[in-house]
Amino acid sequence: MSTVLTDPSVGSAGSSWLDKERTIAAPGFNRWLVPPSALAIHLCIGMAYGFSVFWLPLSKMLQTAGAGAACAKDVGFLEQLTTTSCDWSVATLGWMYTLFFVFLGCAAAIWGGWLERAGPRKAGLVSALCWCGGMLISAFGIHTHQFWMMILGSGVIGGIGLGLGYISPVSTLIKWFPDRRGMATGMAIMGFGGGAMIGSPLAVELMKRFATPTDPGVMQTFVVMALIYFVFMVAGALGYRVPPTGWKPEGWTPPAAQANNAMITQRHVHVKKIWGIPQFWLVWVVLCMNVTAGIGVIGMASPMLQEIFGGALIGVQAKYAELDKTQLAAIAAIAGGFTALLSLFNIGGRFVWASLSDKLGRKLTYTVFFVLGGLLYASLPSSAAAGHKLAFVGAVCLILSMYGGGFATVPAYLGDLFGTQFVGAIHGRLLTAWATAGILGPVVVNYMRDYQLSQGIPRDQVYNQTMYILVGILAIGFIANLLVRPVADKHFMTDAELAVEKKLAHEKAAASEVGSGPGAGKATPVALVVLAWLAVGLPLAWGIYKTLLSVAKFFN
Repeated sequence: MSTVLTDPSVGSAGSSWLDKERTIAAPGFNRWLVPPSALAIHLCIGMAYGFSVFWLPLSKMLQTAGAGAACAKDVGFLEQLTTTSCDWSVATLGWMYTLFFVFLGCAAAIWGGWLERAGPRKAGLVSALCWCGGMLISAFGIHTHQFWMMILGSGVIGGIGLGLGYISPVSTLIKWFPDRRGMATGMAIMGFGGGAMIGSPLAVELMKRFATPTDPGVMQTFVVMALIYFVFMVAGALGYRVPPTGWKPEGWTPPAAQANNAMITQRHVHVKKIWGIPQFWLVWVVLCMNVTAGIGVIGMASPMLQEIFGGALIGVQAKYAELDKTQLAAIAAIAGGFTALLSLFNIGGRFVWASLSDKLGRKLTYTVFFVLGGLLYASLPSSAAAGHKLAFVGAVCLILSMYGGGFATVPAYLGDLFGTQFVGAIHGRLLTAWATAGILGPVVVNYMRDYQLSQGIPRDQVYNQTMYILVGILAIGFIANLLVRPVADKHFMTDAELAVEKKLAHEKAAASEVGSGPGAGKATPVALVVLAWLAVGLPLAWGIYKTLLSVAKFFN
């Protein structure tokens, strides 16, 4: 480990324990304590993916209590915001899900620069207050049957917490793991994909516990989950540490330029310049196209499997439209297992592909996503027509692994191209591509499906054209990725500009909290590292176990 100099100007007096310089690690700190801190936050905010478990109970709140009925079709969205006389529709409730990712992208883009200067601890705590506080506001909205409070609480305030929590560890992990950038960010972003695996079954269990004949128990579940998440997120935020300026792993030196790392710069681009740099927009297109294709499939995976294979899923030679209610329920259960299987590949792909990118290089990894992904999308119509369920399922699973891998690999791609000084803020700007893809993907798949159904095309064939359109979308991403070149020298900060930014970012050479007091400079106890990993590993293992139970329904 590099030598840590002492700066006499750094002291505890006059500085808050939330300040970035108070989180600088002392000599002997074990960098493997940082990933579980990031996972603690990402596993909590990742429940955004699992909010759909609340839709049906919430859409029958008044009916369950015997105090109302479903809103009539002429009751619009604005009226449902304040009505207390009828239940919200599932489509209306879905707006919370949309707002999650809109405000995630906006918050990450707007406050990414502040995060770099304030540090991950402060950002993590703000994220915990927004995400968990938003859930409490939503709980009160459920109690008073005011949907606008749920929109404000979880959609807006919670969405801001999502954005800050999502990007809070990116810059820190990349700086702690310059030798394994992809693996480090892959571990954290894997947690975001795995949040629903823990949160969804937990929510179901809590609703069962709190449910009464007149109350589905959703409000109480929101309160309990908010409190649990707050404990985990605060613990994660307090566990964040940033490396001293100039730190590098012991015995590690930056590799010489080679074919797979020629674009890894040792210099830094200021976030304010990023909008005018072509490479940023090329990577923006790369992420947007990869996510658009993947999110279009993940959103329709369950109905797609049911409509394409129909009765063949339960050994009945009949099309989807020819099945009775009992048979439809049976294939719906199988499709639920299929969706659970996809979630495992989504999560695993985030870690595996991001780690593999450390060996292949980021550009080649995305090339694999687009080429292999294009072939897999193109194969789906033919495997569906031939009734090859295993080939169809295998292709979709690989597609979802690359969907997750794209999220996890892109922070390291940005760090390679633009340096690490502002990589968290630049990543925040890039997440606007996710918000865009969140609109494009469902629009392409859903509207194409509805249009083809209106033209009388059989249900088992309505996805064929869509798959070829998604191949075209991947082709656009492939071209953009090929065009990525090393950033021109004129875009990088000079040494003097970098020194100013480091001062503004409170990057001192010594810590005034971790680096002082009894025990300072001693090696981190191995037991502490193990306990930190168990704290996040055990809930994740439980979530995977519950998911595997659902996957078993698919194979049975």
